[in-house]
Amino acid sequence: MLRQRTLKTLTRAVGVGLHGGQRVELTLRPAQPDTGIVFRRVDLPVPVDIPVSTLAVTDTRLASTISNGNVKVHTVEHLMSACAGLGIDNMYVDITAEEVPILDGSSASFVFLLQSAGIEQQHAPRRFIRVLRTIEVREGEGDNLKWARLDPFHGYKLAFEIDFSHRVVDSTAQRYEFDLSSGQYSRDIARARTFGFTKDVEMMRSKGLALGGGLDNAIVMDDYRVLNSDGLRYDDEFVKHKILDAMGDLYIVGKPLLAAYSAFRSGHALNNKLLRALLAAPDAFEVVSFGDERQAPAGFALPARAW
Repeated sequence: MLRQRTLKTLTRAVGVGLHGGQRVELTLRPAQPDTGIVFRRVDLPVPVDIPVSTLAVTDTRLASTISNGNVKVHTVEHLMSACAGLGIDNMYVDITAEEVPILDGSSASFVFLLQSAGIEQQHAPRRFIRVLRTIEVREGEGDNLKWARLDPFHGYKLAFEIDFSHRVVDSTAQRYEFDLSSGQYSRDIARARTFGFTKDVEMMRSKGLALGGGLDNAIVMDDYRVLNSDGLRYDDEFVKHKILDAMGDLYIVGKPLLAAYSAFRSGHALNNKLLRALLAAPDAFEVVSFGDERQAPAGFALPARAW
């Protein structure tokens, strides 16, 4: 049987939120089978749980925000991406503010935290959402066109193409495809950082956003070059970060997908719109588990590799 996974023990981190700039403490704790991933605002007089789900996403401007009534948690996608990459099904995320800490701007720190806590299998079958027919969402036309699609596939792979019309970004690879069965999420995807442009950062800060951003947790570019002294971690770090984000956005659906995701200029909003379109078409998917691990897609029964 392909089993669900949780943490062996709890682990903690302290950082600041990318947009709010507020200090935040994060505690990742094991959870029982079928709990899913649940964010818990422990800074409130009465702690409030926010289970991740497609319909819990209430804001997709610059990040993915989940809510339970008036209680929110912003910027969940990098931690969710790490959970998707390592195959974590059940976990509590205790958080002392309304934004997940940005840490180094990638999911690498979250991968380190999860692997430091240890990952253990549970006595319950791991359930997947298997896509049965193509689901696609599109927005805009011509130079403004963007789209995202899920196709049937016995496994999980993602292909993303970017188009920023910026000399630095254009000098790197614009398209990348990643297959989760490679077991190389930590090596090939997790270290890709979020990125931004100086002109946009100035505009966002004038609106009270990006207050916690800087060269230690993002790639920052002016019109001509990368301002970070250490340069890029990957030759194609920009498009790889878009895959990292997409993995986090899609894992918000609550179960791992069996599908091929492809996208052109997509983002948090379109990724959530894609999930909502999938769930609105009951004939387009089914929930499956694998009593015999040999029937599962290649690589899915193996523990995620370290760096």
